Amino acid sequence: MLDTVKLGRRPGSMRTVERTFPSPSRVGLDLIAIEVGSDIDLDLRMEAVSEGVLVTGTVHAPTAGECSRCLEPFTSVVDVYLTELFAYPDSTTEETTEEGEVYRVEDEEIDLEPVIVDAVGLALPLQPLCSDDCLGLCSECGIRLAIAESGHGHDILDPRWAGLAAKFGVESNTSENLVITEAEEK
Repeated sequence: MLDTVKLGRRPGSMRTVERTFPSPSRVGLDLIAIEVGSDIDLDLRMEAVSEGVLVTGTVHAPTAGECSRCLEPFTSVVDVYLTELFAYPDSTTEETTEEGEVYRVEDEEIDLEPVIVDAVGLALPLQPLCSDDCLGLCSECGIRLAIAESGHGHDILDPRWAGLAAKFGVESNTSENLVITEAEEK
């Protein structure tokens, strides 16, 4: 909550706010979020305008998540730039907008929590990665490809060729070899 009493209502008056506070709840998405108790840094400018208080600035916070490819935990940071108008009670903006379309100044205070939650939720990736070049998991055995030996792979028999392989007694279990073997037979 930010107090607007010192700012006043005269258009053009400005006040800066630098504040660090612990996150009261988990903010973010399923795979990545700002965890409870993590420090959120605010560097904001509050400006009185004719219709309310315009808040601009940045939000900086550490995030913790799980890679969507390899499922390993990782940490990162999120930096979000905010620009939001908080309408005064009985202003034209408040009267001409429906509930939930614009934030409001209530009892000379601004509640930044919903603004931060919305902005961080939009800034975080839906499929977070521990690194841009993450290889993910092996689709057959589930081992992380980043720690697997070079040339990691599995010989898999394509079920469509199983009958033919059994008929000709092919020992290799790769479908590529079955295709080659069949071509060689002709």
